[in-house]
Amino acid sequence: MLWAVSAARPRVLIVEDDDGVRHALERGLAHNGFESIGARTGDEALSSSETPDSCDIVLVDLGLPDVDGVELCRQLKRRFAERPIIVVTARRDELDVVDALDAGADDFVTKPFSLAVLTARIRRHLDRSSGVIAVGALRVDRRARQATLAGEVLRLTPREFDLLTALASHTGETISKQDLIASVWDAHWSKSTHTLAVHISSLRTKLSSAHVEAPAIATVAGVGYRLDPVPSNR
Repeated sequence: MLWAVSAARPRVLIVEDDDGVRHALERGLAHNGFESIGARTGDEALSSSETPDSCDIVLVDLGLPDVDGVELCRQLKRRFAERPIIVVTARRDELDVVDALDAGADDFVTKPFSLAVLTARIRRHLDRSSGVIAVGALRVDRRARQATLAGEVLRLTPREFDLLTALASHTGETISKQDLIASVWDAHWSKSTHTLAVHISSLRTKLSSAHVEAPAIATVAGVGYRLDPVPSNR
């Protein structure tokens, strides 16, 4: 079953029995553009997440009064496998974290934590679950086959979109010309790499034409290309 992030403000289910911590999280997340649902117990969390669109991501405290947080992660993941879960815990034992990850948690944050860091983790997992690749101001939506830069739609040809997707999927890594051709065209493409170079040039122009600091496509001499999060020498 495909599960998509809400079109409006993303909804975060906060499973935390400490009212002070939960309310502080709700206020902080609201300030950063999220809608929150609070749950004090595992039972409340399960009741609040009965449908796929009830929330977009779950924050789980491991020390709950009615059920162990690890078991809650397991039950939540069993219900909706694609819904991201971030464990937010004061526990320092590495085994607790490993158990939570094995039970289906996608990430963990240790208390005390920075709201900015937690928010960044939430956005990263929402991007991943929605099929969106985020690189700075660039968003590549693989399901919608649309790329935006600082909110503005990039007018890309189908091949340019596939090429940008391949590069963005491995940001900071050099991809050989042969691998790019095999991914975007065909493994048995027999023509010269000139076509690839033309598409790279067009992509660079479209990325640099925006009035924002955009990711840049760097040439790695004799090898291939690399998408850098910030502009670099090409």
